Order: sequence, then structure tokens, then C-alpha cells
Amino acid sequence: MHLVLSLLLASSSVLPATVERSPAYQAELTSNAAGTTWSGRETVAFTNTSATPLPEVYLRLWGNAHGCSAVKVPGTTSDCTVAKVALPEPLTPGKRTSISFDVTLTAPYREDRFGRSGAFSFFGNALPVLAVHDGAGWHLDPDVGIGESFYTVAANFAVRLKHPAGLAVPSTGITTDGLTIAKQVRDFAWAAGPFRSTESTSPHGVKIRTWATPTVNVAGIAQEAAAAVDDFSRRFGAYPYGELDLVVNDRWTSFSGMEYPGFVLLIAPESPVVHEVAHQWWYGIVGNNEYADPWLDEAFATYASDLHDGDHRPGCWPGSLPTAITRDMGYWGAHQTSYGVYVYTYGSCALHDLERVIGGPAMARMLAAYAKAHWYGVSTPADFRAAAQAAGAPASFWASHALS
Repeated sequence: MHLVLSLLLASSSVLPATVERSPAYQAELTSNAAGTTWSGRETVAFTNTSATPLPEVYLRLWGNAHGCSAVKVPGTTSDCTVAKVALPEPLTPGKRTSISFDVTLTAPYREDRFGRSGAFSFFGNALPVLAVHDGAGWHLDPDVGIGESFYTVAANFAVRLKHPAGLAVPSTGITTDGLTIAKQVRDFAWAAGPFRSTESTSPHGVKIRTWATPTVNVAGIAQEAAAAVDDFSRRFGAYPYGELDLVVNDRWTSFSGMEYPGFVLLIAPESPVVHEVAHQWWYGIVGNNEYADPWLDEAFATYASDLHDGDHRPGCWPGSLPTAITRDMGYWGAHQTSYGVYVYTYGSCALHDLERVIGGPAMARMLAAYAKAHWYGVSTPADFRAAAQAAGAPASFWASHALS
């Protein structure tokens, strides 16, 4: 048994205002020579923010979505992507505790966000994270095999990745003296391999670090990312993560890109750079339950990309639809051919139509205020509907655009 639990704050049932309420992750992981396997120890501190005691918590082992051996946490009761951790005593509301556990991560032979591509390994959604517990209870929804089914809250990470000097290891966060700090991010991702790296700065001061496989030309990609991060900072609020790391691979065959806070995986040469940078706001900063409401990040990132390109998509709304854009990933997993066109295309078309209804200036003000109101939080369809109606959207808009 390699699981350790400890209670913090034994004195009060109400957490003092000076104590951080966000989850906090600490990890020290050591790689093998190739960077394909990382082993070490992880600690998660968290507060019971619910109104009832918690007898257990759950870890999400998303890396096991395509097999149950890529992420190993000894000492837990695990159901592939869900690991149950029983607490030594129920955690009362307002109290804070921590759990510590050994973990081993092995990148599977799969060209994906968590996988291997030649000499390069990618660790997206690999590190165990706490499942979300809210008014609806525990969110333990499955990965349906397409898109993203993830739901996490903003947290702080302190991660030490120990590896041979010959490996380049880009990651989420800012690294100083071997310790990487990432504040208020929803996940922590990294990659390992003989990447070539370049560094530049956007006109508004965001550091852009690009890591690429040997045959990739990154100059245009870095410039595109710099322009997008500055544009979205102006539209939605200043980019908060300090630097943006772009990891570019030309060997993926069925994978185009994936967003993590401050860290983006991209395929070359046709990289969806602007879309993935837009996700820094729509999912990273303004969070959502990606299983229940995938349109809240994908449609918004697509719409933001259109704005950046100056494309207002006149006439793109197809009219009445036989099903709602707002379906969850359980539905789209069973209707995979409709997922992209409904969630990305029709969802963004609905936002373009909303802009035409309330006007461009009102839409811009509303989105900036909406981002500010949910900065590092979790938004819901009801939140957006309320914001849009306050900005002038008629109540009939939602049904007419398959958003009910």
C-alpha cells in the first residue's frame, strides 16, 4: 500500500480566508532514458467545499481511457479511469486534507495526446487529477473516444521532472532550477524527446516557446500564435500564464491538436494554431464541464478563431436542426459523424448569429465581461444564457438556434 493521507487544519470547521481553497498538486517524477516512462510521487491537497462530509475522493486517470495500464497508482481501488481513495475519516465541510501516492506513467504506443510518436513521447491528460465534486455529486463520466470528456477545476501545480540531460521536456508552467510552477491551471501536461526549440516574444510581451520534431519549420507557427495570443488578450482579458509552449510534431496521422493551459500540442504543417490558442481562454481560463457541455469551449474557440481571421460567417446558420447543439459527450460518442459539425461549426454559427442580433460592440463587451466573471471558474449554459439575455438577446434565440 503506497497511499498516504494526512489531515491539515485540524482546528476549525471553516477554512480561514488566508488558506488557499483551490486544489494544490505537487509531484516529483523521474524518467527512463528515453522519456517514455515517468515514475515518482504525487501529493494533492484539497478542501471540502461542499456542505456535507466527504468519506472518499476520486482521482481521474484519463490516460487509461484506451487501456488500463498506462497510468498506475498502487493502493487505490481503480476502475480504469477512476481511482477511489477512501479517507481515514470523513472530511468535514471547510476542512483541508492531502493525499499522497506513487504513480507510474508510461506513454502507450499510440499517436495521440498521451502516447508515442517515434522518439517523442507526449503526456497530455496523463497526470492523475482530482475528480470534481459539486452540487450534482461526483463527476466520473467516461472518455467516449472522441473530443474531450474532461472536467477539472483550476488548481496550482509544483512539478519536478527529472530526466537525462539529452531530453528536452517542455511542459505547462514556468520552470526555474528544475521546479515547474503552474498557477490556476486545469491540467499539467508535458512532452519528452529530442525536440528543437526556439523562443520569441509577442508584440505585447508573451513569451512563445516552440518545440518541434526535426523536420518542422516553426517560424510561421510561432508568429501565428503570437498574433493570436495578443488579439485574444485584447478581446477577452490578458493572457495570465506567462509563457505559451507550442509542441509541434509532423508525425501524427489522426490527431491535429490539443490544448492545455500554457501548453499546446500541434500537427505540422497544417496546425490549428489559432483555435488551440483560443482554448487558452475558452476551457483554460473560463472553464466548463467538457463532458456535459462540449459546445461551451469548442464553439467559443471556433468563434474566437473566426473573429481573429475577420470572418463573421454570414449565412452560416443552416436553419432548424434535428437535435440540440448542447448535447453531452455521451450523445456525441454515439453520433460521432455529427459531433464536429454540430459542436464546432453550428455552435460557432449560433454565436455569429447572436452577434448579428445584439450587435458587434455589445457582443464584444458581453464576452469580455463574461470571461472576467468566470475567470478561473466554471461556466454553464445557464450562465451564458443569462449574460447574453442581459446584453439584449431575445428569449426566443435559444430555441431557434438549437441551444435549448
